[in-house]
Amino acid sequence: MSARRAVVTGASSGIGAATVRRLRAEGWDVLAVARRADRLAELAAATGATWLAVDVTSDDDVAALAEHVRATGGAAAVVNNAGGALGLDRVEDGDLAGWRSMYEVNVLGTLRVTKALLPVLREGGGGDVVVVTSTAAYGPYEGGAGYTGAKHAERMLTTTLRWEIAGEPIRVIEIAPGAVQTDFSLVRFAGDEERAAAVYQGYTPLTADDVADAIAWTLTRPAHVNVDVLVVRPVAQASNTKTVRGTGV
Repeated sequence: MSARRAVVTGASSGIGAATVRRLRAEGWDVLAVARRADRLAELAAATGATWLAVDVTSDDDVAALAEHVRATGGAAAVVNNAGGALGLDRVEDGDLAGWRSMYEVNVLGTLRVTKALLPVLREGGGGDVVVVTSTAAYGPYEGGAGYTGAKHAERMLTTTLRWEIAGEPIRVIEIAPGAVQTDFSLVRFAGDEERAAAVYQGYTPLTADDVADAIAWTLTRPAHVNVDVLVVRPVAQASNTKTVRGTGV
């Protein structure tokens, strides 16, 4: 490879697409991965990235991803970004299908991709595993048990992996963003634009580029430096349950 190569999941929009753009701007070779082939093709045309349509909840798709990466030169980093929230239901009203879907994408999707690409990183002499979790992995909030539960599990996956492979030349990095204005809330609220927009009103949320900046920074530290966890929030967001609105911040 003439440049370091990163595989970025959930790359068709939001933080994933921003990460592809940022890494390409810094000279990385990037393989953009997501389900939506049309968006990936547009992103690749605009950035010079390559792309592959992959559903991280599919064993066959992820196996094909690993074979593709191996056959096209390997990789030095994998950014596990695919994820998301569905609904804001109370525990007593929990939607089993929605909770199952969140766990499948956020936790098992990260597990599948990491299991498949760790051997590829080792074959190349090492590399980086980045997992984009959320501040939801660090605290509960009412209506959020399905999502916070999935993100707590993803966080434990990441932390445990770091312990288990300590001593290998592979860094395991967690990025935990707070409120980021992407289509996250639009998906969470099933396309309800008014409800989604209200999440970000009265303060300045993070942008996808802010999180991509954090990801790129961790990946470009000296090889002996591991950023275990980087929590990134808007200034106005003190916690999952406290966001100060209307102050101009």
